[in-house]
Amino acid sequence: MSIKSHSVFQDREITRTNKYTLDGKECINAGFRDTEVKSTAVWSDDKKSLKILSKFAMQNGEMTMTAVSKMDGANLVTDSSTSSSRGDRSETQVYDKQ
Repeated sequence: MSIKSHSVFQDREITRTNKYTLDGKECINAGFRDTEVKSTAVWSDDKKSLKILSKFAMQNGEMTMTAVSKMDGANLVTDSSTSSSRGDRSETQVYDKQ
């Protein structure tokens, strides 16, 4: 599976494509500022949600990111969280089908 994302950082547009296998095997993708992001992606037992767990090295240690995506009606909902020496953060993103 490939996920293409677009973002803006310091007035610079960034496009990144990450590739994952869906069998729980580790995948390595390019990260921010030439880091490597190691990830695993697995479907839930009922096949209704996909969990991607990613880790990468930072100056102050390691960051762990977890994203769980599922369909909710016509919307894709992703609950994500990060944990690092800088603290913890979580958010929910809702994407409307167009």
